Amino acid sequence: MDDCCSAGGDSRAPDRLADGRYDAVFDERFAQRIARQYSKRGLTPSEQHIVDYLADEVGIVGARVLEIGGGVGELQLALLERGAANTVNLELSSAYEATAGRLAAAAGVGDRVTRTVGLDLAERPNAVDEADIVVLHRVVCCYPDADRLLSAAADRARRALVFSHPPRNLVSRAGAVSVNLMMWLVGRSYRGFIHSPDAMVDVLARHGLQAGYRHRDRGWCIVGAQR
Repeated sequence: MDDCCSAGGDSRAPDRLADGRYDAVFDERFAQRIARQYSKRGLTPSEQHIVDYLADEVGIVGARVLEIGGGVGELQLALLERGAANTVNLELSSAYEATAGRLAAAAGVGDRVTRTVGLDLAERPNAVDEADIVVLHRVVCCYPDADRLLSAAADRARRALVFSHPPRNLVSRAGAVSVNLMMWLVGRSYRGFIHSPDAMVDVLARHGLQAGYRHRDRGWCIVGAQR
């Protein structure tokens, strides 16, 4: 979910309808724009840091990867290329699926990617099998209850979890206020959030994951934690 919270494979029938507040913001035009950027430039710097951390410090060869809110799946394609066995993507917006499918088919990994739309992990944590690695990139800022989301994600992670979040400063808070005001003015229910970084790391610790990796680039802070 680039720009704040902003794969072929079989797309499983959703357990419920995708959440309309996400569909309205992260729509097909948004998905196509992200795909074009990826096709032209490859991974963003923050995405590359996530892949390098997982490949170099955690180990991804043969791993099952669960990504929550993976959008068009560019991170998953990179992890599969580096040796992951398969990936599962959970998405609350249905608009990514066609574009994600084309990207995965073009990469020749459609049979190694599973995508599920409409399953909120925080609400139904046991509806998804555990994975070796869980990834949440540009996601927690789109979800109102970071504690519940990260708790559910941590319980699905057998070995490691990596997530990103905006820096918590005056600039990011002002940006969130501006975005939320705009959403309110146009009648959309989507809201962005700037959660406490320390509180999010504490959630992982309560679930047995120790944060040993931190990186900050221009727009995102990345936290990697292992059991």
